[in-house]
Amino acid sequence: MSPYSRRAFLTAAGAGLLAGCAGGGPADRAASTTPPAPVPSPGRAGRPLERSAPVVLRIPAIGVDTPVVRLGLEADGSVEVPAVTADDRAGWYRYSPTPGQRGPSVLLGHVTVGKYGDGVFRRLDRLRPGDGITARLENGTTAEFAVTAVRTVGKKEFPTADVYGNVNRPELRLITCGGPLTGDEYRDNVIVFAVLTRAGER
Repeated sequence: MSPYSRRAFLTAAGAGLLAGCAGGGPADRAASTTPPAPVPSPGRAGRPLERSAPVVLRIPAIGVDTPVVRLGLEADGSVEVPAVTADDRAGWYRYSPTPGQRGPSVLLGHVTVGKYGDGVFRRLDRLRPGDGITARLENGTTAEFAVTAVRTVGKKEFPTADVYGNVNRPELRLITCGGPLTGDEYRDNVIVFAVLTRAGER
């Protein structure tokens, strides 16, 4: 189990994870899954950081430069998602490690925001292994990551253990909706996996 709240993990896993944008065992479709890249060796630069909440997330390959809000759990135990607003932002699940800490840090974002148009993670599925992601933290430190895999999964096959399960190094998970839209719901989730490659000082 990851170093963050075991209770929160179990509650989220048992409740379908993301309200309106999630699922619940790995079943990727080959046509929509990029092959894993060689995982960068963390080395000295990839050593874990102290806990500090993310305040900005940048993904140059898809034009993302967004403030980050903090997310918790809904009353039913599902993971909260960012509010639907014109000024769409990514959100960090505060019961997960912060970016750069050992374990999987989880950030969520919308693919669309209703009448406001595209969401902050609209192009998340265009990321490819090796693309860079940078999180600026509250204490002024930056954590740089490299994408290792991009997976599109049906919400009913959401890979809970792969996303929220324990890992022994700093990693990142970015999650949004994807696939065809059926009524008010997207069928799938897009999940980006990344590993810490470098940490900068204040």
